[in-house]
Parts: sequence; structure tokens; C-alpha cells
Amino acid sequence: MFKLFTKDFWDVIATLILRNKLIILVCILATTLFFSQQWDNMRFTYTEANLLPDDHEVNVIYNDFLEVFGEEGNLIVLGVKDSTLFTVEKLNAWNNLSESFKNSSDAVESVISIKELQKLVKDTENEKFVLEPFIKDSISSVAQIETLENELFKKYPFYDNFLFNKETKTIRTAIYMNKAIVNTSARKDFVMDVLIPKIEDFEAKYKLDVRISGMPYIRTLNSTNIVDEIGLFIGAALLVTSIIFFFFFRSFRATLISLVVVCIGVMWTLGIIGLLNYEITVLTALIPPLIIVIGIPNCIFLINKYQHEVKLHGNKAKSLQRVITKIGNATLMTNVTTACGFATFILTESKLLKEFGLVASLSILSIFILCILIIPIIYSYLPYPKDRHLEHLNRRWVGGFVDWMARMVKEKRIAIYISSLLLLIVSIIGIYQIKISGSLIEDMPQESEFVNDIRFFESEFNGIMPLEIMIDTKRKKGVMKLATLKRMNELEDLILETPELSKPISVVGLVKYSKQAYYNGNTKFYQLPTSQENSFILSYAKNSSSNTDLLKNFVDSTGQYARITTFIKDVGTDRMERIQEDLQTKIDKLFPKDRFNVTMTGKALVFQKGTKYLVKNLAISLSLAILLIALFMAYMFRSLRMIIISLVPNLLPLIITAGLMGYLGVPIKPSTILVFSIAFGISVDDTIHFLAKYRQELQANNWKIKVSVYGALRETGVSMFYTSIVLFFGFSVFTISSFGGTVALGALVSATLLFAMLSNLLLLPSLLLSLERSIANKKVLRKPTIDIIPKEDKNLNEKDSF
Repeated sequence: MFKLFTKDFWDVIATLILRNKLIILVCILATTLFFSQQWDNMRFTYTEANLLPDDHEVNVIYNDFLEVFGEEGNLIVLGVKDSTLFTVEKLNAWNNLSESFKNSSDAVESVISIKELQKLVKDTENEKFVLEPFIKDSISSVAQIETLENELFKKYPFYDNFLFNKETKTIRTAIYMNKAIVNTSARKDFVMDVLIPKIEDFEAKYKLDVRISGMPYIRTLNSTNIVDEIGLFIGAALLVTSIIFFFFFRSFRATLISLVVVCIGVMWTLGIIGLLNYEITVLTALIPPLIIVIGIPNCIFLINKYQHEVKLHGNKAKSLQRVITKIGNATLMTNVTTACGFATFILTESKLLKEFGLVASLSILSIFILCILIIPIIYSYLPYPKDRHLEHLNRRWVGGFVDWMARMVKEKRIAIYISSLLLLIVSIIGIYQIKISGSLIEDMPQESEFVNDIRFFESEFNGIMPLEIMIDTKRKKGVMKLATLKRMNELEDLILETPELSKPISVVGLVKYSKQAYYNGNTKFYQLPTSQENSFILSYAKNSSSNTDLLKNFVDSTGQYARITTFIKDVGTDRMERIQEDLQTKIDKLFPKDRFNVTMTGKALVFQKGTKYLVKNLAISLSLAILLIALFMAYMFRSLRMIIISLVPNLLPLIITAGLMGYLGVPIKPSTILVFSIAFGISVDDTIHFLAKYRQELQANNWKIKVSVYGALRETGVSMFYTSIVLFFGFSVFTISSFGGTVALGALVSATLLFAMLSNLLLLPSLLLSLERSIANKKVLRKPTIDIIPKEDKNLNEKDSF
């Protein structure tokens, strides 16, 4: 009985593959058809990424808020900053536009525009407040507009900074979407098919620039961009990798075979996402092109080995057998280590990362299976390779590159060590300059119109991302107690003093408005009532249905819970934490914990906390990846020294990249933190290939270190160079993304893999040579548990390479 992953095992696998070619192809076709049927189950995300686990305290607080007040991210705002809006024709048209959205009753809960604004008026005869509209029907004269401007901008501070900015005369309309559909596909239908077309028609007709924002709108356009970029990435990855592949091999046949393999791999990946009922997020959207980039190097190693074998002895059947037996095990190990790098994300508590890690690791193992099955089978049906297909094996520039590496390792070893040490020191200094970013919109397409609109509303109204403060008075009707209102008012004063926060909206403003109405609209009485005034004003309020209507958004039905809503600008994590600390200090001072339970929440806060949580968990994830791969090396070589030697060349590029991030001002955020686990899992593949061949050379050359190192360097250097170039340009395709995080991910992984190639080709062999006395005996490098190289192949021609 053969042992797992030994020569006997791979001999059996090779025999099974080459003797059951037709059955295997039919099985692959059937599996591909099965996965293609699962595409219908793929769902596109309709919310922003929640990086926290469901049971995390921050999520629990947020969900408690939603239970009391409902979805807080259901507001879409339209804004116009144009003096020509204040004409009879255009202002009526603006009001009619706002009114028209009420027709979408399934999608829209309510619309608040200038036309819907109500004055709170004192009815002395019936001792109650009544609501009167600012505009009763439509505007018919310039004088009416002037009266409206005077009232809006000077007499009613309750509405200031909500529907208008009195300083810049910017006007906006608030559209509250139905909370039941705000996180479903119906939201997208409303935004894309109703909202945007109506706005575009209005802009074209009246020559006004209408700005649109709000979380439902931002989510919709952001998710649409994610979906659009999947096809862009897949096409770009196929184009770039196929061009590079053809440049190396100069064979349409080999290029086409590789494209067929990776395209089937992409189909399987999409099928896995559908089968697991996962959403297409900004992370899972990266996996299909990632599989192309990772799959092509597999094809390079297998096809390159086949062509080497054919050139060596001319026997096609024997060549295909050896491709599977010799490259199968090494390729399996490299794919397993890469999959391990991604699988560590499964160990985090973040649902988003768990899904990404699971799909990516399964897809990587799938592409290995496809490569090891399809490539030998297809070549078995194809004719013997022509001389032009093998010409790339004798290129002078390739030989020159290999000679340069060998010369550097032989003559410039001290320079390599000094350069590595200097890079390490400089990089560590750079690491201390890295900042953490928890911005919700930083990774969104910065040049897009909807991000420009976000900046507009930040400038005019101090942001669009909600920050909510929920106050539990622990007793029914406790909110309307004057003492509670005064505490809330003091907290709002601090919010007003914070430049990154907008004017707060709460019941406090409504009570102030009630006092102003009680004193016949005099603006100097826009303040909280005294204890004496409170009883008179309260008697009016109790008789008013108007107050009840206005209260429902600020106080729950029992009167126990109140909310203070403010909107925050797009600020960094550090500033966000300072703001939260300041607010929490004030809250602790104003609201005794034995009488009140006050919590802060909102999408902005949840995302910021998620980023901090992610950084902590991914640091653990990277550590686990390093540990897993170290254990894998230990299982292969049974040598502590070899583990250290194999890890050093792969950790150095990660440190260099982290240093670059510090110097270039690239912050740690959900997208960039992924770089390290991804790059480490991929870069260690070159180490495995090199050490596997080095092991073979040791056994073939009677444990002579120098001869073995140079032999392994010459034989694996070309394939390592080919695959590293493919990976570098393959990951570079992500830089064409409109998402800043994806651009950073692509650029940083590309740079890390380039450093890793140089490190594995220069530093790794240098370390082996310098430590030859410590590792050059059979006792230290005894036969590994996994027999990487078949015994019969140990004395092959020197050109026979991985």
C-alpha cells in the first residue's frame, strides 16, 4: 500500500489520470455545469461591510437601537446650491420633484421638502399648537419667495441645517425610504430606475446641479461599482497574464490551454459563492481574478516541466507521467500553503473575512485540481511539441539572469546581508509611522460623482454618516421631564462645539420650537422652557396632535427612550476616537448610570470599531499563517534551522512593505491589512520549490552544500522568475480599480511579491551557504516525511528542473 504524497502515491495518481482521461474530462464538465447552475444563488451585497461579529458589544448596542427606532440609514438627501433656484418656476419645479417621489409608496416612507415644512402656531382659543404649511399650494410671485426666504433663514432655527443652510442658501430635500426594503434589491430598483432618472431629467430641463447622497444611495452605487468591476478585473487579469505567458513560452497552444484552465477555475469559484449562498462583497469580488493570477503560475510550472522532459528524452508519455509525479507534490504543497494563508481568515470572528477566507481557500485547491488534471490530459491528445515551442528554454537573457543570481550569491553575499539589514532597519522605522483608518468612504471611488456629492454635503451640512445617541431614562415618559431635557441640551451644546459634527436633531429642538410658538414665533424664545413655563406649554402640547406627529422620530411610543441624531464628517480613526471620548466623558457627567443608560451607535461608529477589531484579528491571523507554514516546513524537513531559513526570506518582504506603507502614508485599513496574509501565503511557494530542489541536489551530490545550492538556484530560478513576474503584473491589475482600497491591495501585494522573489533568489541561497556547517549533515537534513522528489529522478540531467 502506497504512503500518502510519496512517489508511489503520485505514480498511482499519474496512472489514474492518464488511463481515465475521458472519464475525468466528463466529470470536470459535469462539475462545471453544476457550479454554473449555482450562479443564480449569488447575491449582491445591499449593505456596507460589517466587520464585527454579530455578538460583539457594538453590534448588540446598534441592534438595540434599531429595535427601538428602526433602521437609521434610510435617508436620501437631495441638495441644490444655486441662487437661480429662488425663482417662481424653478422653486415650484423643485417642490414638484420632491412631491413626485411620494408616488413610489412601496419604496418611500415620507418626503420632507420646503413645501412640506410646517410652522408650529399657537391656537389661543383652543389652547393647543397647530401646524401650518410655509407654502400652501404653490409659489406665484417673487414677493412670496422673499417672504419664504425671510421665514426660513431668520425665523425658524428648528429647521436650520436640516433642510437648508442659512449661510450659503443651500436647500435640500429629505427622502425617507421604507425601512422594510432599504436593505433589499428593491432599494436598488428605486435608486436606479426612479430616483436617478427623475433627477437627470430635472437637471437637464432646469439647468440646476442636484447633489444626491445618503446611505441608501451610497450603498447602491457602491455595490453597483463592485459588481461592474468583477468583469473588469477578470478581463484584465486574463489579458495581462496571457500576454506575459505568451511572452515567456511563445506558444499559442500553451497560452490557450492555461486560459481554459483558469476560466474553468473562475466558473468554479463563482459556483462556490453561489453554493454557499454568500454575497458578492468588495472582498469576494477579488477572488475570481485572484484565481486567475494564482492559477497561471501552476500552469507555468507544469507546462515548463513537460517541455523540459520532452526536450530531455523525447518520450511524450514518460514526460506526462513525470509532470504529475514530480511537479504534482510540489505544486500541491505550494497551493496548500497559499490556501492556508487565506484559510486563516476563517479563524477571525468577522463574517466578511470568514466568507472571503473560505471561498478563496476552496478556490485555490480547486484550481490545483484542475491544473493537475486538465494540462496532462490535453497534452496527451496534442501532437509532439515543435522546436519553436521549446525555444524559450534556451534564451540567452534567461541564462544571463540566472548567472547574475549565482554570481551575486557567490561574490556579493556580504552586500546582500548588509542591504537586507539596512532595509529591515529603515522599514521598522517606517512601521512606526503607519496610521489606522476607519473611514467609511475612504475606499470608495474618490473620483466618482457620488463621492463628490458626499464631500458637498460634508461642506454644507457637516456630513451624511449618522451618529446616534440613545438615552434610556429607565421609566415611562421620562424623556419629557424638564431635568432630562436640560441634560440632553448640555450634551447637544458639546456636539455643536465639535466642528466634525452637524447640528443635532432631537426632542430638545422640538421643545424649544414649542416655546417659540407659545411666544408667537419670537426667535429669542427658541430655548428650553423654565419650570414655570413648562406647565403652560405642556398643556398646549398635550392638546396637539401636531406635536405627537413630530415627536415620533425622536421619542419612542412609551416616552422612555430618546435619540439624539447628528451626522459626522469623514474623519480618521484617531479623530473619531477623540470625539467619542469627549462625548462619553460628557455623557458620564450628565447622566448618572443608576438613572440613565446612554449608548452611542450609528453606521460611522460601527465601521470605525470594526476596523480596529479587524486590525487586531488579522494580526492574529497572520501569526497563525506563519505558524501553520512553519509547522508545514517542520513536517517536510524535520529541522528547526531549515524552518528559520525558510521563514526569514518571506518575513523580510512583509516588513519592507509595512515600512513603505508608513513612508507613503498608506494607512492600515480593511483592504490593506489583507496584504500581509495574502502575500505571505503566495511568496512562501517559491521557498518550497527552491528547498525541494535543493533537497534533491543534496542527495544527488553527496550532501555538498555549495554544489546543491547553485544547482537548485540555476534550475528553479527561471520558473520562480516567470511565476513572480506573472504574479506581479497579475496583482497589478487591481490598481485599475476605482476603489482606493483595492488599488492599495493590488499595488502592495505586487510590491511584496517582487521583494519576495529577490529575497528567495538571493537571500535564501546566501543563508544556506553561510550556514552550511550547521545544516550540511544527514542527521540534520534527514529524509523528510513527505518525499518531495521521486527517488528514480535524483540523478537526472542538470537541465531537468522544477
